[in-house]
Amino acid sequence: MIPRYLVDFNLSELPVVDTDVIVIGTGIAGLFSAIKASEKHRVIVITKKALMESNTRYAQGGIAAVISEEDSPEYHRQDTLMAGAGLCSSASVDILVNEGPEGVKELITLGTAFDEENGELALTREGAHSHRRILHANGDATGYEIVRALSEQAAGHPNIEIWNEHFVIDLITEDNECIGVLVQRPDGQRIFVRGLATILCSGGAGQLYRYTTNPDVATGDGVAMAYRAGAVIRDLEFIQFHPTSLCYPGAPRFLISEAVRGEGAVLRNIKGERFMDKYHELQELAPRDIVARAIVHEMEETKSSFVYLDITHEAPETIKHRFPTIHDTCIGYGLDMTTDWIPVAPAAHYMMGGVRTGLHGETSVHRLFACGEVSSTGVHGANRLASNSLSEAVVFGRRIIERIQQMPPLTRTGEGIKCLTERHDAVMQPIVERRLKLQKVMVRQVGLRRSEEGLTKGLEELRRQLPIFKAALHTREQWEYANMLTCALLLTESALAREESRGGHYRVDYPQRDDEGWRKHILQQREKGMLEEMSDDA
Repeated sequence: MIPRYLVDFNLSELPVVDTDVIVIGTGIAGLFSAIKASEKHRVIVITKKALMESNTRYAQGGIAAVISEEDSPEYHRQDTLMAGAGLCSSASVDILVNEGPEGVKELITLGTAFDEENGELALTREGAHSHRRILHANGDATGYEIVRALSEQAAGHPNIEIWNEHFVIDLITEDNECIGVLVQRPDGQRIFVRGLATILCSGGAGQLYRYTTNPDVATGDGVAMAYRAGAVIRDLEFIQFHPTSLCYPGAPRFLISEAVRGEGAVLRNIKGERFMDKYHELQELAPRDIVARAIVHEMEETKSSFVYLDITHEAPETIKHRFPTIHDTCIGYGLDMTTDWIPVAPAAHYMMGGVRTGLHGETSVHRLFACGEVSSTGVHGANRLASNSLSEAVVFGRRIIERIQQMPPLTRTGEGIKCLTERHDAVMQPIVERRLKLQKVMVRQVGLRRSEEGLTKGLEELRRQLPIFKAALHTREQWEYANMLTCALLLTESALAREESRGGHYRVDYPQRDDEGWRKHILQQREKGMLEEMSDDA
């Protein structure tokens, strides 16, 4: 069994730092929540790397919100529910589509410069959206612009402390109440940070897979530490593989935004044949899971490791203006998207499930909240609608702070809490080798297409790594690996349990969606194991 804590400690022997709100992570969810909390509270923001390093930074396409008079919250709601394949929370989706526009206005107030056309906010369309409602910045650098603006606000705020290069090892709880976090400083010293409320904004788990659009920091830390603390984890089997990441020798799996297809790019197989009309009526603008599986099928049919994305029919000036980051990155590898077809293949991109929350981001552990990709608010269901993630972070970040402002003072001190298990110093296989082995298991057995045979084999291989939890872990790399292993086990177990295909979860042995038997969520909780919960998608 996965232990309650990753390391041994005795809080009474550790230095204590008191604050009001602890924020873990510096993507859009963490920074926006910190800024909102700082209006009335002292805030400590903790990031294991640098302030600007997060998944948000690499988000290209944009942020979805109803801005146009031709659009409406009801249209946005319908699109989100359709993509979510029967597992969205209708209440959460209603909140997103109705409160999203106000969240965008707040981002603008905080300094985010979205692109404009003729004096109005520029809007584009992405896959499975019925209307143009995607705001973007600097063409295809939306996430970077948002993080830039929010970082500047947070860094200069008198009520916000930012701790770079600090690692949160575990959440500290007493009687199902989170009273703070155990942190390792850059110099190796461990401290107890105690707070009125803790907000997990630690992002996703793309590093579970060898091919991912996520940065190195996306190791599933938040889900793993919340699971150890007793929080309920929901829908972890639903992993979104982005259909189009750059697949070229010497280049990283760089994201080629869905907005490129939104602006007219088409997919071609290695023979040059356009193929999406065989798979879905929306062709290149079909939901991501359908496009990703279609690409894999074409790759297998043509015995190729990639397909092509072709936008050469558009004017070169238009492409360079709309997608400057993608264009310049491709040029750096000798590819010119104005004249060349770009080789692409699917890569792990987004985790639809996560720590289950209520409508104000509250988890099943008191005083613990979750926001952004680490959370499962119910907005995304089985398949996230493009560009809803940044909106979700802002909308639910605001609601979390509203709830925190109503909370009573913290009365527990943490006195007497300790974990003394006498872990042994084992001679371990290098973590880099263990990590690569885990990633290979996930790609082969728990990737885009799954089966009982593959999932069972993958689970057996992952379980062989469980003895690491009995070892004394001392470094960030070791803790990250332990968190990755925790997430990989939970994901594989839930994927094995769900005997159907829906959204980001596809089983070749159960290829059909089964609403009668499986229109429900899989929950996982450390003490209670696997549970189920009916979907309230209306």
